[in-house]
Amino acid sequence: MRHSAVINVNTAVKDFLQTLKLEYGYSPHTIRAYRKDLESFIESLRNDVVIDVSELNLEDCREWIWIKQQEGYSARSVARAVASLKSFGGWLESKQMVHGNPASRLVSPKKQENLPRVLSEQQIAQIFDALEVKASTGDALAQRNLGIMELLYATAIRVSELCGLKIADINFIEKSIRVTGKGGKERIVPYGESASKALMQYQNVSRNQLLSQVQSIKEQKNEHAGSFENKTKFFLNSRGDPLKPESVYKLVSKIIGQDLGGGQRGPHVLRHTAATHMLDGGADLRVIQEFLGHSSLESTQIYTHVSHERLANAYKQAHPRA
Repeated sequence: MRHSAVINVNTAVKDFLQTLKLEYGYSPHTIRAYRKDLESFIESLRNDVVIDVSELNLEDCREWIWIKQQEGYSARSVARAVASLKSFGGWLESKQMVHGNPASRLVSPKKQENLPRVLSEQQIAQIFDALEVKASTGDALAQRNLGIMELLYATAIRVSELCGLKIADINFIEKSIRVTGKGGKERIVPYGESASKALMQYQNVSRNQLLSQVQSIKEQKNEHAGSFENKTKFFLNSRGDPLKPESVYKLVSKIIGQDLGGGQRGPHVLRHTAATHMLDGGADLRVIQEFLGHSSLESTQIYTHVSHERLANAYKQAHPRA
C-alpha cells in the first residue's frame, strides 16, 4: 500500500538524497549531480513545488527531458538526467509513494563516444619539470602542489580520494596509500620514487610550515590554533585547512592548461593519463581495474580504446606505408 499522506516532491527529493548519502554511501560529487538534476526537474513541474509525489507521471518526466534537449544539453548530460529520474522514481516506488516508477520508460539518448584526454609522456615530463623548479625555491605551496600532482599521476586516485587522505593513510616506508573510493570501498594503491620524494618533502617541511604560519596568525588574533581535522588531513590549503576538491580542480586545471593547448584539463586527465600509460607499458587490464577502483571491467575498457587510438595515430605518423 502507498502512503496516504500528501508528500511534497521537495521533501521526497531531500529524503532521497539523504538515503544516497547515509545508506548507499554515494560520494558528495555524485550527490551534488543528483541534486542539481532533481532540483531542475522540480522547477519544470506543474504547480511548482506544491505537487504531491503521487501525481508524478511519465509525461512530467518526458517534458523535462525534452526541455533539456531543446536547451542544447549534450547527450551525456541528458543521459545523466534520465538516470537521475529513474533512480529517484525507483526509490519512490520502493518506499511505496507511487504505484510504479514514473520514469521507468524513459529512454536515454545515444551517448557520443568521447574518449578522455590523455597527455603524452613528454607533456607529463614538461609539467613536472616546471613544478620541480618552483618547488626548489622552498615555497611551501609550490612543494605541496608538486606533491599533489605527483600523487595524482602516480596513483590515478580521484580528487575526492585525494582530499580525504589522512596522514595515517600513507605508508611512507611501503610507498602506498589507503584510499576510500566510491561506495566506501577501501583499496591500497602503490606509488613510485618520484611521488615518494615529493610527499616526504611536503610532510616533513612544507606541511609544517603551512600549519605554523596559520598558528602564528591565529595566535596574534587570539583565535584557536587549529582543529583536529587540520592535524589529520594530509593536504592543506594556505589557511591550514583541509584542501577541498574545488581547489584541486582549479589548481590542476591551471597547471595542465599552461602551454599544453585546449581540451580537458581537470584532475581526471591525470587519472586517464596514468591508466593509459600503464596499459601502454604492458599492465594487465584487470590490474588497472583494481588500481583505479572500478567496480566493473567495463569502466576500465575505455582505456583500451584510448591506447589503440594512440597506436593508430603513431602508426600513421611513423610507418612509411601508413
